[in-house]
This record gives sequence, structure tokens and C-alpha cells, in this order.
Amino acid sequence: MSVETIQKPSTSRKIAPRYRVLLHNDDFNPMEYVVQVLITTVPNLTQPQAVNIMMEAHNSGTALVITCALEHAEFYCETLNNHGLTSTIEPDE
Repeated sequence: MSVETIQKPSTSRKIAPRYRVLLHNDDFNPMEYVVQVLITTVPNLTQPQAVNIMMEAHNSGTALVITCALEHAEFYCETLNNHGLTSTIEPDE
């Protein structure tokens, strides 16, 4: 007679994968406009943080805006793009 072991499903919660929202530099949006869009799009982003993100994108081509869950990342990316900015999302490795 054989005894079967019934494995209980794991109850540990999987951490949702995180995604990075990247802002890309462009040559047509004024810096003040970019800062304003960042502040109004991303909650809790301060003006100095938005200025730093804008300057980073301006100087190096891209800047990390926020790292968050996929649904939020898609929303922020889409909102930034709808305001004429260029942004993309990528998995946070």
C-alpha cells in the first residue's frame, strides 16, 4: 500500500513585478511644461524631484520617473505620452 503526500499550495504572497517608467528627452517641449506634466501625472512628486527628472532626461536622454506595478506604470506612461511627452516602460530588473 502506498501513501500519497498531498502538497498544500503555498500561501506566501508573490511580489508583483515592478516596472520602470522612463521619460525620454525631446527637443520641442519647454522644460517648465515637462516639469508641470510630471507633477500633475505622478502623485507625491515634488517640484524639485520633477526638475531633477526633467534635467536627467535632458542631459542623458532618459530618466527614471517612477518604479511601480504594471497597471500604474502603464497609466503614467500613457498620461505622459498623451501630454506630448515621450515615455516608455520596462521591467525593473
